[in-house]
Amino acid sequence: MKSAIQISIILATWNRAHLISETLNSISNQTFPNWECLIIDDGSEDNTANVVEEYTSTDSRFTYLARSQKYKKGLPGCRNQGLDLAKGEYIIFFDDDDIVHPENLQTCYNLLKGNDFQFCRYEKKPFWKTTDEIDFKPIKDPEFKIFKCSDLDKMIIGRIPFASCCVLWDKKCFENIRFNETLMYAEEWECYSRILSTGYKGLLIDEVLYYNRKHRNSNTGEFQNREPIRVDSQCKAAFLIIQTLISKGRFSNSLKKYFLRLGFEIKSYKIIKLSLKAANAGLMEKWKYKIGYHIYPVLKPIFYLKGKILKD
Repeated sequence: MKSAIQISIILATWNRAHLISETLNSISNQTFPNWECLIIDDGSEDNTANVVEEYTSTDSRFTYLARSQKYKKGLPGCRNQGLDLAKGEYIIFFDDDDIVHPENLQTCYNLLKGNDFQFCRYEKKPFWKTTDEIDFKPIKDPEFKIFKCSDLDKMIIGRIPFASCCVLWDKKCFENIRFNETLMYAEEWECYSRILSTGYKGLLIDEVLYYNRKHRNSNTGEFQNREPIRVDSQCKAAFLIIQTLISKGRFSNSLKKYFLRLGFEIKSYKIIKLSLKAANAGLMEKWKYKIGYHIYPVLKPIFYLKGKILKD
């Protein structure tokens, strides 16, 4: 007998007892009923387990599991465990401190089911203090654009951002792909780049179906505060993406410019060097960037001051 589960929600959690109830309530309130929610705990030291039990004891669609030692500690490992257990035809990732629009799953499922597309990407909107800031607007016949492999550059450079919790995927997209468990930031950027570089097509809709909570303790907040572990992870993710693009023959001139700029921003000559190699840069150009990289710390304040003067 075919499983009634059409969508598997994978939700990694760690010490979110004070916030996870609001997230789980928003999942419970989905208008689409045929889902499972796999809650993978990464070793919480608070009472997350007790909070989640209130949901697993009353709704069998919720499953609470400790991260297995088979998977490394961290968000990628938890998500990979969820992927290995998922029973649904479609996969979606939610975070343990955010809020989901009640029509999220139904909207995406309706667009994908029966069509030759492998994912549906939607918009998100931040909130800072309480869920009172959130205004759920009804979704009616959303317009969409088609995302093709030729749009890969736009995803990588952020013109069409693919936030981890803003895509419903056909499960087959993960058939031979998992998150890199050594990454502690930008893991979805690296993973989704591999998926999209294989040629899958999807739908882009402008509807806001997800609300992400802004606070300092998030991975993004730590990256913005230049926490070394997050910055180093982005550097490694960028390096891996460039390697994937090289192997697929998809390293374009626009990507060269993007990764060169990124290399300067996060102080990684390794990214600059690989980008130039991928673009078949000549010896003179390589030397130009090598010298530029070493004198950039001196020139950066001058560029900043010049820009400020011109702006004023």
